[in-house]
Amino acid sequence: MAHAHSIDTGAGHGSVRSYVIGFVLSVVLTAAAFGLVMQQSLGQTDTIIAIAVLAFIQVLVHLVFFLHMNTSSSQRWNVVAFGFTMLVAVIVIGGTLWVMHNVGHHMMSR
Repeated sequence: MAHAHSIDTGAGHGSVRSYVIGFVLSVVLTAAAFGLVMQQSLGQTDTIIAIAVLAFIQVLVHLVFFLHMNTSSSQRWNVVAFGFTMLVAVIVIGGTLWVMHNVGHHMMSR
């Protein structure tokens, strides 16, 4: 008595249209960051900030169009897991930068 079980993982599959939109947005964001650096139209600090903003937007594009993460109830655990991962990454990276800054500061003051 074999029973066929269907397991709903909650993972949505995108259409070709959504993949093409995601790809075009990714290419445009990458080209914009490349253009900022090549044209040298902004100062160094402004360029770094602009690239960081473009990178953040590109991460969001990838999450929505390629990983299909959204706020629906079927994606709730994926969003929670991603949020926890980002929190841990911020703590680890921020802590590392803080420690390295303090080490550099204390080493240079002698």
